[in-house]
Amino acid sequence: MASIICGSLAFDTIMNFEGRFAEQILPDQLHILNVSFLVPALRRDFGGCAGNIAYALRQLGGTALPMATVGSDGKTYMDRFQKLGISTEFVRVIDDAYTAQAMIITDRDNNQINGFHPGAMEQAHLTSISARSDIKLGIIAPDGRDAMWQHAEQFANAGIPFVFDPGQQLPRFDGSELRTLLEWASWVTVNDYEGKMLSDRTGWSSAEISNRVRGLIVTLGADGCEVWVDGQKTPIAPVTAGSVVDPTGCGDAFRGALLFGLENGWPLPRCATLGNHLGSIKIAQRGPQNYTVDVKSLGLA
Repeated sequence: MASIICGSLAFDTIMNFEGRFAEQILPDQLHILNVSFLVPALRRDFGGCAGNIAYALRQLGGTALPMATVGSDGKTYMDRFQKLGISTEFVRVIDDAYTAQAMIITDRDNNQINGFHPGAMEQAHLTSISARSDIKLGIIAPDGRDAMWQHAEQFANAGIPFVFDPGQQLPRFDGSELRTLLEWASWVTVNDYEGKMLSDRTGWSSAEISNRVRGLIVTLGADGCEVWVDGQKTPIAPVTAGSVVDPTGCGDAFRGALLFGLENGWPLPRCATLGNHLGSIKIAQRGPQNYTVDVKSLGLA
């Protein structure tokens, strides 16, 4: 069984600020904000939602089919996928664009300030989804706006159940559009902030959303997550990390685990529990794709 993972492939430039943003930003001066953060540590990682989710799913032994775009500078990403055993069948190269780029500054409390250049990601709608016997599942992760809409509709038309994960692209859809996307989706996953925005824009509570799909997961960071099914909430306890090093990509690791569980027919609480485990493994490593998973220790082998 394979899962199509629609979303971005990006290069992440990650910088660490040794202080706290809150100590450098004056709330009463936000209208003339002009700040600079000294970042002694800098590195470049492979990232993007589709890449991170595909990496997580592959670490667990699942079959990932990322559907995304890279620019003229994307060969190293394609080579990486091939070494990892991740298919590039649905990865399109846009020759006159750069691969998406994320500039991430993390402070000592793991707060983040991000800048994102979409580049080739904005052409992701050029690749389409159709039914195929080996494709049983999908996810719509943050991507170009047109791609998210078209791929969601194509999943629905092909009869492929999918997870809707709007992430940071949620503000680009109005309430009517979000209600339609939820009608097409089988499951929804958001963090707590996104969950509040989703409810505000659709006019539906978490319970009401869960009655329109097979399940809703709201992640709560260090507090674990909530699983909503048929209007009922089940809290899922967090998994304590061995160390807290870098939160970048934790949400995507969770979503890779979610896909793995759904591929195997697990109930949603069990999927979410595995997601919390994988998030705790990821946060102990720098970068979104530099951790390894011992599937035996997770009871998967």
